[in-house]
Amino acid sequence: MSIQLTESAARRIQQQIDKRGSGFGLRVGVRKSGCSGYAYTMDYADQVTDEDAVFEHHGAKVVVRREHLPMLEGMTLDFQKSGLNEAFKFLNPNVKAECGCGESFAV
Repeated sequence: MSIQLTESAARRIQQQIDKRGSGFGLRVGVRKSGCSGYAYTMDYADQVTDEDAVFEHHGAKVVVRREHLPMLEGMTLDFQKSGLNEAFKFLNPNVKAECGCGESFAV
């Protein structure tokens, strides 16, 4: 099982952890939400448990609960800037449908 980080995403994760002053990495997951079924979640990962999988690329770490891996397997996390807008982008090959507003997805 694998989750990839682009160099841009890894750089942004490290910048945010450095700015915060602590943290192991970025915790990524899913929750039931929206009209399509699931929404992505992100938070700082301050610790790792046996229930977590850790992926490291370009010096940054992403922590994912093992129960979320079937929905995130093969995903690439990118960080994109466009003018004044900047955001993490989830490039998830498991997504079969997304809602019109882009807030939720179905697998």
